[in-house]
Amino acid sequence: MNFDDTPQEAEFRAKARAWIDANAPKQYEDELRKSSLGRLQLTGANVLEVAKEWQKKKADAGWAVPHWPKEYGGRGSSPIERVIWQQEEGVYGKLTRLFIIGQGMCGPTMMAYASEDQKRHYLPPLASGEKIWCQLFSEPAGGSDVAGLRTRAEKDGDDWIINGQKIWTSGAHYSDYGILITRTDPTLPKHKGLTMFFLDMKSKGVEVKPIKQANGNSDFNEVYFTDVRIPDRQRLGAVNDGWNVSLTTLMNERMSIGASLATGFPEIFEFAGSLMLDDGPAIDDRAVRSKLASWAVRESGLKYTAFRSISALSKGQRPGPENSIGKLVAGSMIQDIATYALELQGAAGVLSGPDEAESAGKFQAMLLRSPATRVEGGTDEILRNIIAERVLGLPGDIRVDKDVPFNQIPTKGR
Repeated sequence: MNFDDTPQEAEFRAKARAWIDANAPKQYEDELRKSSLGRLQLTGANVLEVAKEWQKKKADAGWAVPHWPKEYGGRGSSPIERVIWQQEEGVYGKLTRLFIIGQGMCGPTMMAYASEDQKRHYLPPLASGEKIWCQLFSEPAGGSDVAGLRTRAEKDGDDWIINGQKIWTSGAHYSDYGILITRTDPTLPKHKGLTMFFLDMKSKGVEVKPIKQANGNSDFNEVYFTDVRIPDRQRLGAVNDGWNVSLTTLMNERMSIGASLATGFPEIFEFAGSLMLDDGPAIDDRAVRSKLASWAVRESGLKYTAFRSISALSKGQRPGPENSIGKLVAGSMIQDIATYALELQGAAGVLSGPDEAESAGKFQAMLLRSPATRVEGGTDEILRNIIAERVLGLPGDIRVDKDVPFNQIPTKGR
């Protein structure tokens, strides 16, 4: 690939840069620049409110989700222009992460399966940040197996009645809508008999319970459904074809998370340049430099692997299984970097208060949040299987329950 801007791309970049320079919330730039995975706080301001205000300002000027069609709240930009926008948005893009599930996963699924009227009604406010969406997939009994879900949807006239539980749902506590995968026919094998819907998170019978995490935040939630009524017009795809619908969501999820996930490398590189060890600056230590070099190579590999996916998108192709590579590498990388940073800090590594030195607390918060990155969007083990089977073409695992009706699969206590 040629990574130099074409004249048209250079013009687009200049236009994006000028708009951002004139409209970005620069009063938060310093704090955004210093924030890391696991700690995004703004002094005297609510992060969600600031993010919504920035997203709405972008939407009013046509910059909200540049690559979406104009009729759905986008700009009709090319995949390459999308990358240019993300590069120019820089640190302010951290505010956009609050909308990544809706815009990166739910939106593409709605575009593929919702009716035209529904797309024109629901997508523009999703793009503008006025309405936030979540993804209701994982369940306590399913573990990493999305197809092992037990949330039931039973037909009742023109409606469906939903009962069950989801878990680890990011942002459910502040979401307005969600896409929901359910089991509609337990007599079919587990990957069949599934059906996808979208629903209002304020529907009667929906209960959201935030989960307290090790880092003190509550980004994830348990969501309970008790006789929740969803009209059939909010079904996405055919009845019992929910697995194929979910693949659209999952492929976009891996691309969105893998392409935008922080690695911690910029933070550790800057930190090593300012930290003093017993025998001098950390950056002069051979062992430290070796670590930094290794991570620099991985960071570069992630960048250009993401560009390969973008190139495929520019040709009209659907995001593929290779996007699992980015998420797998970045997830473990940020955990390793945070751990190493604490080792370099020594006794200072126990400090995490906001009144401590600037670096104290950054890597602690990063480390406490990092295990979640290795679970959300597919565990390391699931991603390795996807890469092995669908990228490298290796033989698949033996799956003894593959063609067994779901209600005949043995479970504990049965």
